[in-house]
Amino acid sequence: MHNFEELEVWKRSSRLAVDVYKLIDAIRLYSLRDQMARSCLSIPCNIAEGADRDSDREFRRFLAISKGSAGELRTQLHIGLKAGIFSEEVARHLIDEVKEISSMIEGLRKRLRPKMINSLLSLFF
Repeated sequence: MHNFEELEVWKRSSRLAVDVYKLIDAIRLYSLRDQMARSCLSIPCNIAEGADRDSDREFRRFLAISKGSAGELRTQLHIGLKAGIFSEEVARHLIDEVKEISSMIEGLRKRLRPKMINSLLSLFF
């Protein structure tokens, strides 16, 4: 088990979710608001759920889900920007933050991979 509250990627994605919630509060378009709320919340929640699972393999799987949610959120921000719902400045800042968080998630997934491979190798050697 990993203590997700200590992970910088969980802290940043939680702050991102708060920022997105504040941004979308005024959006009238329910479908976009709802999807953005779900995707931004999914990022830190899947990090936390994976960290509390019993294996690094499961943690990696939930990190992959979290990274997918980050891609969804970036897409929604791009669409909101192009539709004139968000200002360029706000959308670009959040898009950049989501990209960094996505990179952090991938870095964590890669750090977990060698442990999995070493565990498998120890079964045979």
